[in-house]
Amino acid sequence: MSSRGKKYEEARKSVDRNKRYDLEMGIQILKDTAKAKFDESVDMAIRLGVNPKHSDQMVRGTVALPHGVGKKVRVLVFAKGEKEKEARDAGADFVGADDLAEKITGGWTDFDKAIATPDMMGTVGKLGKILGPRGLMPNPKVGTVTFEVGRAVKELKAGRVEFKVEKTGIVHTTVGKASFAPEKLKENVLALMDVIIRAKPASSKGTYLKSVAISTTMGPGIKLDPNDLRVVAKA
Repeated sequence: MSSRGKKYEEARKSVDRNKRYDLEMGIQILKDTAKAKFDESVDMAIRLGVNPKHSDQMVRGTVALPHGVGKKVRVLVFAKGEKEKEARDAGADFVGADDLAEKITGGWTDFDKAIATPDMMGTVGKLGKILGPRGLMPNPKVGTVTFEVGRAVKELKAGRVEFKVEKTGIVHTTVGKASFAPEKLKENVLALMDVIIRAKPASSKGTYLKSVAISTTMGPGIKLDPNDLRVVAKA
């Protein structure tokens, strides 16, 4: 049975597992306990009072994080003609049509996000078994199937992230890097929480925000106070 490393165990001692911290204190503890030799990602796990088995309780969407996630996002666009030029001008890393589809069919998936114009979905749909399991399939519900490819590329490059509640009722997503200033992490977290709160399904009964935790890649989870987040996000 594997055990946690010494740095993790030391960091865990700084966290009261029975306490729910306010956002500022939670971020401070997170930064104090980020001891890895690389710039760790900052992740959030949000347990919602929904049942994803019911389509009317599926929570998913996108959020433009004010300060991005701290990494270069490689964007691929399926488009032709004027839309191909629009995508390139907006900063897309890869743009094409059948040529890209053929390359992906051969096993290439060296990109982070994919966008497609609606007229290209006949071609893109055939790649579902490759792109779907990797979370790379363009989807109109999150704005990645659109004729406004320039805007979509710029938003993804700037730090727009997608989120979707899992079967267990939890949303997992990244909100930045451990090297971010506390205020930047706070603003990213609040931007995410605002969108998730507003995405509450009308059919969801009882407590919507059941629990929220923030952590670095190698660090322990730090429980945050959902009520504090709800109030601060609305402020």
